Amino acid sequence: MSVVSVRLNKREEKIIDSLTLFFGEDKSSLIKHALNEMYEDFIDKKEIEDFEKKEAQGKVKFISSDELLK
Repeated sequence: MSVVSVRLNKREEKIIDSLTLFFGEDKSSLIKHALNEMYEDFIDKKEIEDFEKKEAQGKVKFISSDELLK
């Protein structure tokens, strides 16, 4: 496990203090949670870009809900 040191200015310190109180998490957990959220957004964006690329190439087929339920 690694340790990362982060320097915060006064504004950032106030923000993280407010968020720790609001979410009931310590600073380390809050930062880990934010990191995971950002990573999920990154993965989602990649999936969307891959889908859009396939769609542009005509490799995507849509079906209706009726067809799906058959």
